[in-house]
Amino acid sequence: MRARLIGAGTAGVLAVSGLFAAAPWQSEAEAAPPGEKAVTATLFERPFSEVAKECGDTLGPAGYGYVEVSPATEHIEGDQWWTSYQPVSYQIAGRLGDRAAFESMVSACESAGVKVIADAVINHMSAGSGTGTGGTEYSKYEYPGTFQDGDFHGCREDISDYTDREQVQNCELVGLADLDTGNEQVQAKIAAYLDDLRSLGVAGFRIDAAKHMAASDIEGIKSKMSEDPGYWVSEVIYGDGEAVQPDEYTGLGDVDEFRFGTHVKSAFQGGDLGGLRDIGEGKLESGKARGFVDNWDTERNGSTLTYKDGSAHTLANVFLLAHPYGSPNVYSGYEFEDKDTGPPSGGEGWTNVHAKPEITGMVGFHNTVGDAELGDWWSEGAGLAFSRGDSGFVALNNGDGELSQTFTSGLPAGTYCNVAASSGGDCEQTVEVGEGGSVEATVPPGGAIALHTGATA
Repeated sequence: MRARLIGAGTAGVLAVSGLFAAAPWQSEAEAAPPGEKAVTATLFERPFSEVAKECGDTLGPAGYGYVEVSPATEHIEGDQWWTSYQPVSYQIAGRLGDRAAFESMVSACESAGVKVIADAVINHMSAGSGTGTGGTEYSKYEYPGTFQDGDFHGCREDISDYTDREQVQNCELVGLADLDTGNEQVQAKIAAYLDDLRSLGVAGFRIDAAKHMAASDIEGIKSKMSEDPGYWVSEVIYGDGEAVQPDEYTGLGDVDEFRFGTHVKSAFQGGDLGGLRDIGEGKLESGKARGFVDNWDTERNGSTLTYKDGSAHTLANVFLLAHPYGSPNVYSGYEFEDKDTGPPSGGEGWTNVHAKPEITGMVGFHNTVGDAELGDWWSEGAGLAFSRGDSGFVALNNGDGELSQTFTSGLPAGTYCNVAASSGGDCEQTVEVGEGGSVEATVPPGGAIALHTGATA
């Protein structure tokens, strides 16, 4: 599915309490990844075997709590990335690996202390006919053993008006066969698929194109699961004046907050980081939001920073992990020139944002500071600094020259490791914090200083 397929907007109506019979696991919606390790890394289009290796080599040691993987379902043939988002069956038989590889990945990641979030495409099937990556012969609206014509909405036209809720949730997203997710049989089939993934050990789901399903439909699917759904995050892109809005889905769990990334881009490219202080204003409440600097849609449509922005992109991710708003999701994809380009076939071409020393150090920062309050805010043009209670302090320099300043850090006096050092290593850069938490520091252009009580020299 093309960049605009997932990025075209995603949907629902308010779930009504008591509308569905309680499932055996029924409990409060699980929003914000539970536990002390709440940072997610999205390893977009990485083969499952490589994700397993990354869990052991990088994600686990760095302290990531979760890894989000691209869809596991059998999908249409093709090299483009978006083919993964056109399922033709619910068997695990895509280009990223088979069922055995998926199960092995979940086990390896779990052993490394990292839980797997599965990207689930349940709003639609394919836009055409052919043979899937697992050998399934299909045609639009006919998917043997999975869905038939009557399982799809009667509107067989593309969505053209996002101010019309009926169109957004019942018509087709750029030609994709739109499942009738209000149908109980369809809900049961989808629930069985999600249950299967849970039985393989996944910790929860990122629901693709949630905006194109009524929130009550999604609640109906969850209610039919025999397994506890676990962590749940809905992809709902905000659109000014649109009929369907992100806050309609917060009763289901977390919601991806796309406005976070656009706000960050504006600040970093506008030369004034001061506007980031209240980044949560006008957005979803922090406890229901998953924040991110970019993802595979936004890096292709230009609405956010991307890896091509170099140090600004890295600093934006440092900010993501330092600021208390939302649950942070670090996006790590691959280099591309053509927006349709699929993932590398070999080991070259991955951006490895998740493994940059500035980022891995900040994962530990985030885990240490927890929910400590934002304080000691200082900003001047491209410079920014703030503390997180008495547990952490960060200073960013998005400018072209050195930033020399005496900051107030909120930290106890002592010698700290700069966990945002680009050189990485075992405390290769140290910073002195004086009495009263003062820090006299020079931050290099495109650099950062991040100190926390869990990393002292």
